[in-house]
Amino acid sequence: MGEAIVLRGRLAKRVREEAEKLGFSVDEYLVEVLSQGLDPRDRAREYIEVAEDLLEEAREELREGNVRQAAKRLWGASALTVKAYAYWREGKRLTTHGELWEWKRRLEDELGEWVSDSWYAASAMHTCFYEGWCAEKDIATAEKRVEKLVKEVASLIGRKKPS
Repeated sequence: MGEAIVLRGRLAKRVREEAEKLGFSVDEYLVEVLSQGLDPRDRAREYIEVAEDLLEEAREELREGNVRQAAKRLWGASALTVKAYAYWREGKRLTTHGELWEWKRRLEDELGEWVSDSWYAASAMHTCFYEGWCAEKDIATAEKRVEKLVKEVASLIGRKKPS
């Protein structure tokens, strides 16, 4: 995991508010802002690196018994992974849940049906974060599926140019 930067006070509030306006997590907002001048494939790599970090943070949250925070990070890792794929494949920035689902289907066409299992597990984590109904076992199961999605897309992005 990378170095943590702590924002406090008005700046932290502003970052959170700007992210919420766009429907982004704070992590995603910062990646978007800081990678604006990059080529779409480089942006894709930035997104997948943050997804990998969120996956590791989810594991740490789970070890500490923070089920809802682990769920939130698993969803974030999955969403950023699909967004990375869209940037890599077509230089497209995804901004809605509908677009995430559309690109999940495209990713499934390329990598296989298992992508849906990973996506459904991540979507359950999104709900779990807000509803708080899942248990540590549910998080652990979802983590394995999300990890496969992140690793496979990271490998895809790193090994070849889109055709």
